[in-house]
Amino acid sequence: MAPITHRSHPASRIVRRAAAKIDGVSKISLAQKIGIVGRVAAQQIGRRLERSRAASAILRGAQATARSFGRVLHQLWLEVTGFTFLVLAAIGAAAGLREYAKYQAGQASGPGRVILAVVFTALFVWFGLSSFWRVRKKS
Repeated sequence: MAPITHRSHPASRIVRRAAAKIDGVSKISLAQKIGIVGRVAAQQIGRRLERSRAASAILRGAQATARSFGRVLHQLWLEVTGFTFLVLAAIGAAAGLREYAKYQAGQASGPGRVILAVVFTALFVWFGLSSFWRVRKKS
């Protein structure tokens, strides 16, 4: 027996093309999806741990430890970046002295490189010192 078809719609097409289009699907990144899943999982674990006093105490202890480690790691980060900026400033100062010697000897075409080295050195000294000041302010 032959299949029954309507003349305006061929048998191979079940849904009209315009009806098959899906609009309005939001696109979120993989990092956002992982963050949402992590948040929901943490909420579920937190709800279950609230029922037990021992588990609740362990959770609070872990949070305090993580907070403490986070502060120490942030302080270390500021100190390392401050040191790095001061080292770069020292390299800039050495280059500035070399360029100044060339300028005094008449080998340089102008004071542009000396000015650039001074600005570079001052900027990186500021970055380095402000990083150490932030460490002092936090502790």
